[in-house]
Amino acid sequence: MRPTTQEYDPRAFPPFAVTVDLAIFTVRASRLHVLLVQRGEEPYRGGWALPGGFVRPEESAGLAARRELSEETGLSHRTVQGLHLEQLRTYSEPDRDPRMRVVSVAYTALLPDLPEPRGGGDAALARWTPREAAAPLAFDHDRILADAHDRVSSKLEYTCLATGFCPAEFTLGELQQVYETVWGVELDRPNFRRKVLATPGFVEAVEGPPRRTGGRGKPAALYRAGAAATLHPPLLRPEGRQP
Repeated sequence: MRPTTQEYDPRAFPPFAVTVDLAIFTVRASRLHVLLVQRGEEPYRGGWALPGGFVRPEESAGLAARRELSEETGLSHRTVQGLHLEQLRTYSEPDRDPRMRVVSVAYTALLPDLPEPRGGGDAALARWTPREAAAPLAFDHDRILADAHDRVSSKLEYTCLATGFCPAEFTLGELQQVYETVWGVELDRPNFRRKVLATPGFVEAVEGPPRRTGGRGKPAALYRAGAAATLHPPLLRPEGRQP
């Protein structure tokens, strides 16, 4: 027989806290960057970590993630509310936080290049850091970051996620740079262009004059993200190459 509410004793279970951590990526100067904060409090005071913090009693994990991101990085409320945060996974190892038992819900998101963030809340500083220069991070954030990078790399193959790294209007060269930067490979330009334009709903041409990209060639046509969410067929990484 199940116990009634009156028979349930919450003190029979040890308390634990719930936090959120965010792996936010962008492409800057042809390199994949991740948003990091410098911790202003113990534990790991002065160390670098992913943005995040404790979920308040009146919050959902999603609301806490947006609040912490805004507080710790100075990103505007409009920018944070407009983000598509994808839940990555839950991290619940008993010793992942030296303060107490803490279960973390991790999220990942993509941003087009933005100005440098600033610290706030319990974060002394915030900055965009090249992905390969991000370790070592506080807590188990190296693992979270690696998992997030794997998730983003895989989703580029079968979703339109890559356009999230681009501005509202972009060239196919800029879109290709996103794939090359995240995957760590060099792609054949004509083949990439053919696959993108042959995929229904991936991109839409922008009416108006083309844009010069800084090279010696003719100006490049502009595109915007299309209505599709998934790629049919998928745009697969070159075989045998991993990011």
